Amino acid sequence: MNFSSIFYIIGAVLRVEGVLMLLPVVVGLVYGEKETWSFLAVAAVAFLVGAALCFRRKKKSDFYSREGFVAVALSWIVISLFGCSPFVISGDIPDFVNAFFETVSGFTTTGSSILRDVEALSHASLFWRSFTHWIGGMGVLVFLLMLLPGNGGAGMFLMKAESPGPQVGKAVPKLRQNAVTLYMIYSAMTAIEVVILLLGRMPLFDALAVAFGTAGTGGFAVKNSGLASYSPFCQYVVTVFMILFGVNFNLYCFLFMRKFRQAAKIEEVRWYLGAILLSIGAIFINTLHIFDTAEQAFRSAAFHVGSIITTTGFSTYDYNVYPQFSKMILLGLMFLGACAGSTGGGLKVSRVVIMLKSAVGELARVVHPRIVRKVRLDGKVVEHDTMRSINTYLISFIFVFVFSLLIVSIDDFGMTTNFSAVSATINNIGPGFDIVGPAGNYAAFSNLSKLVFCFDMLAGRLEVIPMLVLMNPVTWSRAVILRRRRNK
Repeated sequence: MNFSSIFYIIGAVLRVEGVLMLLPVVVGLVYGEKETWSFLAVAAVAFLVGAALCFRRKKKSDFYSREGFVAVALSWIVISLFGCSPFVISGDIPDFVNAFFETVSGFTTTGSSILRDVEALSHASLFWRSFTHWIGGMGVLVFLLMLLPGNGGAGMFLMKAESPGPQVGKAVPKLRQNAVTLYMIYSAMTAIEVVILLLGRMPLFDALAVAFGTAGTGGFAVKNSGLASYSPFCQYVVTVFMILFGVNFNLYCFLFMRKFRQAAKIEEVRWYLGAILLSIGAIFINTLHIFDTAEQAFRSAAFHVGSIITTTGFSTYDYNVYPQFSKMILLGLMFLGACAGSTGGGLKVSRVVIMLKSAVGELARVVHPRIVRKVRLDGKVVEHDTMRSINTYLISFIFVFVFSLLIVSIDDFGMTTNFSAVSATINNIGPGFDIVGPAGNYAAFSNLSKLVFCFDMLAGRLEVIPMLVLMNPVTWSRAVILRRRRNK
């Protein structure tokens, strides 16, 4: 195990977090809030600790997938620990477990909350809470790769461990250039949304917070009513941008580079948009009798379909009162998720499409044993390694889901609450159904359940495997054995 490189990466991430934490300091100074000093203090400590970890040069250059998984998992845990500290110190969220839950939810772009009164927080805390969505949306390590050139093979292993989806596709040949292109598009889309929301007369602070949540497909709101109090225009704008941020970013890279043919070949996007249109139509018809006008029914259906499939978690209406048919559609969309290579969570559309095509192929072979039908996506044959990684991911996902559901059930809430809570956290949705629905939160759960949810949120954001590798005793026992052998 290359510990020196892992510590160096964690140190670099902490330095970046320390710098980014100065933004809520500026917000606090603008609003004249006393909580500002807590962010400044933690920013200084994070930067100094990061500098100390980066002070010693990396002893070894070898860096493989194991180191990549461990470095990514530890980096996300460490930034969450430092990120929650200002909430505790300032007293906005005095309980450490609650603050850690809220911060993990922010960085993983989940949007689950333990807060009963969001508007009681300071502007600095509200800004940082929403900004964590934007930081975690594209990926903390992807941001680091953009800033630090010359990572070589280590960069690819880090990107594979952090990037969502069954495989990492590069739109441009160089890794750092790929990261820069992704963040340029990400930042530009965020800025465009802010401008349009301002044109809809949304206050600047609210527009920034909502745009951060939309871009990162997070879902933290700055009002207790969610997005219900904003104008229909702003709700439609957020709906469109949630769907856009759920698209595979390679599409935008190809369009940006005018590679229109390659952009048109991305089959996953067509399935994604098709699922959205069918779901909106079904829920619109099924909920038409609930609303006063057809426009309200359509707006609610479109908003919540976009919010759930992209795993954003914003809400304008308590969909707990939807008919069961509509709620089952939303539950299915929770697991389907957005496109691979987007900021959304869930299983990812590409995985589901590949699994469906694989199942159809196996059924065809039952009827015609001699038939040869290979699974294709975007016109290319899906390699055996990709199929194996999908199967491994799915088995790991089911294991973590069932184990988490078992532990959370100790709190003795209803099955709907427990199942949707685990579903919403591991798929990085945010709100679920019943107690954890849009009108509720996760405050009633025990600290044990909240820590389980934290693990689920991290596992969901990092595609399960890095967290399991981190917790696997074999990972560390082998490292210790090899270290002893070298010392001898």
